[in-house]
Amino acid sequence: MVTTGGGGDTDSRRPRRWKGASVILLFILVWGMFAGWIAHLLLARNQPINWAELLVVGLAGSFVGGLLISLLSGNGLALRPSGIIGSILGSVVLLAAWQAIRPTPRRRTR
Repeated sequence: MVTTGGGGDTDSRRPRRWKGASVILLFILVWGMFAGWIAHLLLARNQPINWAELLVVGLAGSFVGGLLISLLSGNGLALRPSGIIGSILGSVVLLAAWQAIRPTPRRRTR
């Protein structure tokens, strides 16, 4: 069967491509949460967990730290242990910086 025009073939391929993109996006979110959680364990073990804060810190730290360490070590953008370690270190640095500038809640005295 020969199809002419209309791009019917590309419509049947779209779900597979989107499925792959959604899996990658899910992996990035989970890895960011994991990196933020590790940073929280290293720095603020006794404080309550704010998952939204850890997600943001983990994603930003993974991007900055992982990319910087991977490029400095010469691995490029490949997934290597240096990038994974850099992701966690970047998250630790960002969480420490956030804790330093974040206003602390005031306690009421009676």
